[in-house]
Amino acid sequence: MSLSYHNGSLLPSADLQLPLSDLGFMMGVTVSERLRTFAGQLFRLDQHMERLRQSLEMVGIETLETMEQLTATAEELARENYQLLDPADDLGMYILVTPGLARGSSQRPTVIIGTAPLEFSHWNMTYREGTELVTSRHRQVPASSWPPQLKCRSRMHYFLADQEAERRQPGARALLLDQQQKVGETTTANIVIYREGEGLVSPRREGILAGISLDVLEELATSLSIPFTEKDLVLADLAGADEVLLTSTSPCVWSVTGLDGSPVGGGQVGPRSGQLLAAWSSLVGVDIPAQADQFVSR
Repeated sequence: MSLSYHNGSLLPSADLQLPLSDLGFMMGVTVSERLRTFAGQLFRLDQHMERLRQSLEMVGIETLETMEQLTATAEELARENYQLLDPADDLGMYILVTPGLARGSSQRPTVIIGTAPLEFSHWNMTYREGTELVTSRHRQVPASSWPPQLKCRSRMHYFLADQEAERRQPGARALLLDQQQKVGETTTANIVIYREGEGLVSPRREGILAGISLDVLEELATSLSIPFTEKDLVLADLAGADEVLLTSTSPCVWSVTGLDGSPVGGGQVGPRSGQLLAAWSSLVGVDIPAQADQFVSR
């Protein structure tokens, strides 16, 4: 029986309930983190908890739990719920924090931590065939509305962008530009390009979500002597890149093979993507694409 954490208690996940008057429902005010395990161990937990702390500070939410207590709870949940899985599988974990109930200023913030088995079936072909992107007419939320570095679940623009992408090209995912038409990120992943002689290039971090996977990608690039820089990117940079890559918590890193109906990077999964994915596998001690294949072949 899978367990979840809710406001100081561990309980069966099926019993977890949230009042409709919670501001997470009423106003979409939800700070979030998404993690995963490798061989049952949470990856970069300390970095995720530090980003959670920063996000909570940005919106002025003070939990009753300390970061140390939340970290210990996350580790306990991962340990308990991983035992319910096939040892070859892994967990995704979510942490959600809202200001609490809409009525009454004395209400405590709502804190939820839960897990679910990773759905490798979504990724096994992606590692081989890559992902198609569609540039959405919806834009990233400007910094004048909330900081780009805030990790939250107020994501109506992501939802609308992915709906638009699916209508225009079934199976594609949305790419969002900022208010100045510069490349931002996709709805659930950071984006980088690779150019021979220049290396990996990311949009400037001050204008995008501070992706922990992006940090890992930079570390791996450094270990492989691949330069990593940041600069403003436009669509023409993606179209002319030798490779375009996405990076996020669960699938780690993979190729973009098309943009707005035209091939990028030759329309194939590029060698640099494979090199970085292999390095990521070595870092965590798990063959990441083989794990996805194994899950699907059962």
